[in-house]
Amino acid sequence: MMQIVTLSDAEWSAIFLSLKVALWAMVGSLPFGIVCALVLARGQFRGKAILHALVHLPLVLPPVVTGYVLLYSFGKKSAIGQFLYDYLNFSFSFRWTGAALACAVMGFPLMVRAISLSISAVDRKLEAAASTLGASPIWVILTITLPLALPGILAGMVLSFAKAMGEFGATITFVSNIPGETQTLPTLIYTYTQVPEGDASVWRLTLISVFISMAALLVSEFLAARATGRLST
Repeated sequence: MMQIVTLSDAEWSAIFLSLKVALWAMVGSLPFGIVCALVLARGQFRGKAILHALVHLPLVLPPVVTGYVLLYSFGKKSAIGQFLYDYLNFSFSFRWTGAALACAVMGFPLMVRAISLSISAVDRKLEAAASTLGASPIWVILTITLPLALPGILAGMVLSFAKAMGEFGATITFVSNIPGETQTLPTLIYTYTQVPEGDASVWRLTLISVFISMAALLVSEFLAARATGRLST
């Protein structure tokens, strides 16, 4: 029994790395997600349908394809990857930063969709009233639109975090499965499925993944309920 509940160093490393990757993926994509959601919810321009399709493309593409595109675009042999490595001594490929990038890309459509739906539900009359009182468009967004869309923003953040915690295909294609550097919970679970007598470790890490995801969703519900209550007040 003790053997089942005791985590190895590799398992602790994968757990902490997954949390780190998911957190950075969520935080790093949040500003872009808010801007993109505003454009999709409020913008009226040619090509909006194309932008909408591009944003949601990772949802329908095989994750391996997304990972390969990232490897081709940000690998050390690519123009972007070589520039980052030569001039900034920074690299995405085969590092945890690349795992965060892959998770951010995969979770981005879920974040944008949640935020966009929340922004679309904001009463436009409130924004118009603020504009007639002399508020600039940016100030209206910062003081009216985004605060009223806060529940959707929180929901989008948690969806992105949960997606990052469970991302496998794009991550393993882009940054491989390097213990201590890019080996997250999903890739470690996959590793254990390939070795004899790895069932106990698989179940242990699966339960941990479920617990973390459920905790994130419960926190999201709590924060969204508080935000909704404050806004209604």
